[in-house]
Amino acid sequence: MGNKGVQGFQIIDEAKAKIEAQCPNTVSCSDILAFAARDSVNLAGGLYYDVPSGRRDGRVSSIAEVTKNLPDAFFNVTELKENFARKGLSIEEMVTLSGAHSIGDSHCSSFSKRLYSFNKTFAQDPSMDPSYASFLKTKCPQPLNTRTSPDPLVPFDPVTPNQLDNNYYKNLKSSRGLLASDQVLWNSVLTRNLAKENVNHPSAWAAKFAAAMVHMGSIDVLTGNQGEIRKNCRVVN
Repeated sequence: MGNKGVQGFQIIDEAKAKIEAQCPNTVSCSDILAFAARDSVNLAGGLYYDVPSGRRDGRVSSIAEVTKNLPDAFFNVTELKENFARKGLSIEEMVTLSGAHSIGDSHCSSFSKRLYSFNKTFAQDPSMDPSYASFLKTKCPQPLNTRTSPDPLVPFDPVTPNQLDNNYYKNLKSSRGLLASDQVLWNSVLTRNLAKENVNHPSAWAAKFAAAMVHMGSIDVLTGNQGEIRKNCRVVN
């Protein structure tokens, strides 16, 4: 969740080109990404937070690094907790940051198993609201070979798909989490109370989300003379 659905990197390229023209070899692609994330959160949810700068870019880019660090769409809560803990993020921060799925889309291949081949007992995931499952089946036909067949996109939040808000948690309460790893946050005793708090206290969730974004932006950063300032964000110098 690499993440084949991520788009919009041309915006980063455009920002980098304009900054390089005015202030060469000074602002890293890592900082630009952090600033772009902050601005996106502000535009989509009206949340603003200060972002520390001074990051440097790495000299290695590997898709294998992405694959082994991102949580899988079918992780249970224990697996999610361990995945976030490896980066120094708490279980509350994990639940808080999952609210980012209030916006954006997922490919059908990331969740269609829940609709057609969940396990040996149930073809359809019994933890999913049946009417929501029926709706998703209209968007995601019975899965074929995704190498040769289309893999449509479906919004994580069908109610406010372009607004970063706590509706993500309301969807979980209604058994309408899109990914299995979303719905488990409500279904597990380890995380349900945290998800409930985010349903009942949207302003508190927003504040926690901003703080968690700042914390996440400080993980494994390079500073000082470490790494480099890339001239082109897509390749090392």
